[in-house]
Amino acid sequence: MHYVGNIIRPPSEANSILLQVTIGCSHNKCAFCGTYSGERFQIKSDDIILSDIAFAATYCKRQRRVFLCDGDALIIPQARLVHILTEIRQQLPWVTRVGAYANAKSLKMKSHDELVRLHGLGLGILYMGLETGDDVTLKSIRKGATARDMIEMGKKARTAGMKLSLTVLLGIAGKERSAVHAEETGRVISAIDPEYVGALSLMLIPGTPLEIDCREGRFQLPDSAGMLAELRTMIQHTHMTRGLFMANHASNYLPIRARMPSEKVETLRLIDQALAGEIRLKPEYLRAL
Repeated sequence: MHYVGNIIRPPSEANSILLQVTIGCSHNKCAFCGTYSGERFQIKSDDIILSDIAFAATYCKRQRRVFLCDGDALIIPQARLVHILTEIRQQLPWVTRVGAYANAKSLKMKSHDELVRLHGLGLGILYMGLETGDDVTLKSIRKGATARDMIEMGKKARTAGMKLSLTVLLGIAGKERSAVHAEETGRVISAIDPEYVGALSLMLIPGTPLEIDCREGRFQLPDSAGMLAELRTMIQHTHMTRGLFMANHASNYLPIRARMPSEKVETLRLIDQALAGEIRLKPEYLRAL
């Protein structure tokens, strides 16, 4: 397989065929992210992509899923993306689902009918970085979208038949707007009503704008108790029809996997126990991105 630069995939795609169709991220401006720093966004050539699909057809017959890397594969023009998905379907007939990252911009560029077509060709799940539902914080972290944009585009993906997994960041609003961030994020999640939510705890990456702000005193990262309180408030204000709310990433202090809404009350009780010191939190040296 042909890979260039950093290859990032969601934890749930650990056993998937990682097919890199783009290099970098089409937005690449988020203040907290250093994954593709200095890397120019490119769509890989069809020759390379098709060669990798052919490789997978020979050597990846035990893997049932494909994940399209990198940061925003959905930005690929419709005709080319249809061609890629068609080749996957023809050459890898045992694959049951294709996944990709998406953002509000790329979803806006696709019509409802185009998304339905992609879904029909096997694109079954999209992973969207919401980060926060607080417009003030979205602007400060240079996300390039408003909470309203996130809601509209998230609903658009779900209406097209795709499953949606939202990523949110504990601590991204700093200490000052922590409560507002938690409440507003719960509100936006509820409005979109996705199948999955994954909460990560912010870990500052050296050299990123947000890390520099923290180092120079313009941003204060909540401590472990602040992160947990934020998670509690977020879950309290999240109302999902049916789905999973997970905070079991390596960056989190307390692993959470709650089926919503049936396990919501139990999960809030668990967080309260942790805040009261009755449950041991993950030590800093074990946390990781």
